[in-house]
Amino acid sequence: MRRKKRTLFQILTLIFINSYYLAPLGKYIPLPIFNCYSCPLASFACPIGTLQHFLIIRQFPFLLLGILFISGILLGRYFCGWFCPFGALQDWLFKIKTFKINVSNRLSSPIRWLIFITLVIIIPYISLEPWFCKLCPAGTLEAGIPQILLKPQLRNLIGLLFTIKIIILIVFLISSIFISRSFCRFVCPLGTILSIFNKISFYHLEIESTCSQCGACRNKCPVNIEVYKNPNSPSCIRCLECFECGKIHEKFSV
Repeated sequence: MRRKKRTLFQILTLIFINSYYLAPLGKYIPLPIFNCYSCPLASFACPIGTLQHFLIIRQFPFLLLGILFISGILLGRYFCGWFCPFGALQDWLFKIKTFKINVSNRLSSPIRWLIFITLVIIIPYISLEPWFCKLCPAGTLEAGIPQILLKPQLRNLIGLLFTIKIIILIVFLISSIFISRSFCRFVCPLGTILSIFNKISFYHLEIESTCSQCGACRNKCPVNIEVYKNPNSPSCIRCLECFECGKIHEKFSV
């Protein structure tokens, strides 16, 4: 039941943030959800694209950081598990029946932070170009490919960069079939920002004292967390799949 509910939320979010008619106002508002601003139907701004934009124009992103702080302090990475369209796509691809690869989280956080600091912060600040957006697989899928299909005049501009973007997209789509949430775990800069709040957010997970540490929660976890040891891990996307054992509960407290 919980998985079906989460899938419904993911579909409704995908429709809402790509409803087009909200765009005139919504394009000025970055939501804590990974969805490309340049998607032809996008109604809201991408927080990572917005962050790079303000770095490039040398202005402080007050609204963006306020939205991310409020979102993070309230729910942490709950947005990753329940509302992110690119996360939903990875969930659906992982359902394809084939062998699966169990990857450790040991390096996931350092790799995400390295990508965030270099490709989202330093390189755009120095080059004055939003390089993460230029290479982002979600942007390629939601904006790059649709724009090329809808605007034939752009096809003459296809070159090496677009080829690289397509290759990156294919790598993550294929990897998502075998490795659960591969992009979220090792790349996503928005998840990196929101992960800061998992341990301090008002919404958090708690383990019952009767937990036997049987490992059932880890078997259900799409990001391979030993939930009974660290229920509010920075890697947790709060999908709540681990609740199946009945020893883990959600709590909202100030």
